[in-house]
Amino acid sequence: MEVVICKNKEEASKIAADMITAAVAANPRTVLGLATGSTPVLMYSEMAKAVKAKKASYRQVKTWNLDEYEGLAGTHEQSYRYFMNKNLFEKIDIRISNTHVLNGLAKDPEKECARYEAQIRKAGGIDIQVLGIGSDGHIAFNEPGTSLQSRTSVVYLTPSTVRDNARLFFHGDMKAVPKRALSMGVGTICEARKIIMLAFGRNKQDAVKGCVEGPVSQFCTASALQMHNDAWIFCDEPAAAKLKLKEYYSWRSATKLGIRK
Repeated sequence: MEVVICKNKEEASKIAADMITAAVAANPRTVLGLATGSTPVLMYSEMAKAVKAKKASYRQVKTWNLDEYEGLAGTHEQSYRYFMNKNLFEKIDIRISNTHVLNGLAKDPEKECARYEAQIRKAGGIDIQVLGIGSDGHIAFNEPGTSLQSRTSVVYLTPSTVRDNARLFFHGDMKAVPKRALSMGVGTICEARKIIMLAFGRNKQDAVKGCVEGPVSQFCTASALQMHNDAWIFCDEPAAAKLKLKEYYSWRSATKLGIRK
């Protein structure tokens, strides 16, 4: 696990975007796993800038998103399909047919999850998986208590997750937030060949601490990344504040990235 501690989220987002841009430039058929929420927005903006500057093309890239709310159509403003279209897909040269998001309106959600897993396997697996992290240490919608071997499935959202996401729904109305979602499992996520996690702000301090220095446990599903052989955690200084070894992490990761410290 490499922990890259940056001064702010803008710097962290730029470095993470550069890593993805370089990978796509080297392999135009890269398979990406993507995340939603406010955290990756700046990174997606930097990725779009790189396409405009002709540093990489996404014409042959395929993407699979982490999750989707049950009961929301892809045209719903709070759906993750809508989010991805507006924040990334419409800004780069990717074919929409090459982008995949779980169907929140599937008549048989479990069958949809199995289909999604099969699609990822058929594509050869995910090369780079982008993640955020919840304030309780969850990744995707894999809440505390989820098996670290879990696969894509229908999940229930905890009250804290519903509360965190309510700001995006009709002026913070918790009743409007779906209580179930379709989500990649922890086991599915950890099969990606490279993982890039973004974590910003003081409210992510405990989550980052648990992910990086805590015990590997189903009660902090992000801690599973400790067992991955190519996981990168990009965070700002507030999010990294509780890490005991932050000076070492910063030095080691900066050396690997070729950034002088």
